[in-house]
Amino acid sequence: MASLQEQLLKAGLTTKQKARQANTDKRKSSKQKRSGVKVAASLQEQVKQELELAKQEKLARDTALNNEKKQALQAKEQRLRILQILQHHQVTNVSGDTEYNYTFNNKIKKLLLDEVSHKALVNGRLALCGMDDTTYIVTAETADKVASLDTRVVLVQNTKVDDESLADDDPYAEFQIPDDLMW
Repeated sequence: MASLQEQLLKAGLTTKQKARQANTDKRKSSKQKRSGVKVAASLQEQVKQELELAKQEKLARDTALNNEKKQALQAKEQRLRILQILQHHQVTNVSGDTEYNYTFNNKIKKLLLDEVSHKALVNGRLALCGMDDTTYIVTAETADKVASLDTRVVLVQNTKVDDESLADDDPYAEFQIPDDLMW
């Protein structure tokens, strides 16, 4: 049985050139369909990969942002905890005539204390802590607790020097240098 194209040629309804052109067009269209399917499939795969990559990047950004927020919240909680400890455990009614000089925020400050509080501060039984431009006088135990949370808050915490710790062969052993000089 002859093809439709051959039958049309025999009947004289078409020419050989038109038949060849029709075959060429048919081949081109079928080739484009085959390659178009591959292009569409590869395009879909590429879009899926880009979407997956975008999801991963968004997840990484969200995780980093959440970690930053958690760290900021923890820092704020710790700051409030320290402030609460300082306010609750501060020693009051220590004002007097004796001056004590200390450094707070790179500035030299003066604190007027009574004689007993001054000696306790010099000997290490009391300590100075500072937060928000406010100085707190607290016990040494409270200062240790605050220092375990944040060492920058403790301004002055003296330690008592034992006389036995001095060397026997020190020629200046009998001339002690006071650490609470009055100016």
